[in-house]
Amino acid sequence: MQTDVQSQPQGLVSAQSARLNALKAKHEAISKRIEREAQCSFHSEGLISRLKKEKLLLKEEIEGVREAS
Repeated sequence: MQTDVQSQPQGLVSAQSARLNALKAKHEAISKRIEREAQCSFHSEGLISRLKKEKLLLKEEIEGVREAS
């Protein structure tokens, strides 16, 4: 159930927006790191796998924040 943004206190909306932006920035940083690691001739498949899992968890968290707002 989505809540009308106007019915939420401004501080809550700002906090949710800030959290969403922080999560998106972290998601993008992990994406770039995965790309760099994959291009490395001696990359670690284990590290790339862990980064991809972390990226997926962040994506799910981003969706959760979006649904809550």
